[in-house]
Amino acid sequence: MRAFIFTQPFLPDMRTEEFDFELPERLIAQHPPKQRGASRLLHVGLAGLEDKAFFDLSSLLNEHDILILNDTRVLKARLFGKKATGGQIEVMVERILGTHEVLAKVRASKSPKAGSTFELADAVTVEVLGREDEFFHLRFACDAPVESVLEQYGKLPLPPYITHAAEAEDDERYQTVFAREQGAVAAPTAGLHFDQAMLDTLRSKGVNIAYVTLHVGAGTFQPVRADKVEEHVMHSERYTVPQATVDAIKQAKAKGGRVVSVGTTSLRALESAAAGGELKAGSGETKIFITPGYRFKVIEVLLTNFHLPRSTLLMLVCAFGGMQKLIAAYKHAVTNEYRFFSYGDAMLIEREL
Repeated sequence: MRAFIFTQPFLPDMRTEEFDFELPERLIAQHPPKQRGASRLLHVGLAGLEDKAFFDLSSLLNEHDILILNDTRVLKARLFGKKATGGQIEVMVERILGTHEVLAKVRASKSPKAGSTFELADAVTVEVLGREDEFFHLRFACDAPVESVLEQYGKLPLPPYITHAAEAEDDERYQTVFAREQGAVAAPTAGLHFDQAMLDTLRSKGVNIAYVTLHVGAGTFQPVRADKVEEHVMHSERYTVPQATVDAIKQAKAKGGRVVSVGTTSLRALESAAAGGELKAGSGETKIFITPGYRFKVIEVLLTNFHLPRSTLLMLVCAFGGMQKLIAAYKHAVTNEYRFFSYGDAMLIEREL
């Protein structure tokens, strides 16, 4: 697999504190709405802000627009077990490397050493093969493939700001209705708003729908800790852009349609695939870091949720819609008590050219 590592233009002396904001804890959504799509939608248009409902999305899209969905599926990546000494251990799988091997974060009173073993769910022996930066290289010593072990014994890895353990409701609602490619450890949350009825409504209006895959990593929840934005190091994520999607985008543009990304993950996949200036099909690794100063090559409209303070995703949306306008939009959302983060409300942003 070919690896892509991108460097992006940064506005000079941009500081992380510029992307901070106060968020009352009560606005952090702990559960999804009772039904998919029953969320509010803040339309960040070229003419200003409009308070809408997600059900209004079809009225904001045009015939020949193309909606890009990320079809990644969230793994049940969190497992619990015990070390040989009896101490508790928690494993958070970041990436499946093969039939029996993974990269994972391991939480224990003492970090396990290479060559040691421990038990997960009183059923699976795991050997520590080594360490790669913050991740441990683990081998599952069992006949079943890793995917089967995770499905049988794992729990969905809900974001750290959701305070309850994963429940049956989360097993359904923390996956999109179009999820099919196993590999993410976090959901592409803008896609959680869609039910099949909304997708059918958009198709009937003449909106095309195409797919990319970007397996969201745990780094998506990490704040930028560097004082200067340019000093932040992005985590790597795997993506695939099919030829069928590239062709569909070209056809939509030829008819005057806009490319509408559902989520920052779909956007990052397409902008990564267009790093050379032209959108090309393929798979790879991306560390693309989009901040104000970046010139977008593919996406013209972005549907996204509200993001964490001081996060790379907040920087991305500020680059997309204009920093002044997006900071004002976030203040509006707080004042009007929109629900934030993974299970929260959405915003539709038209790109500032």
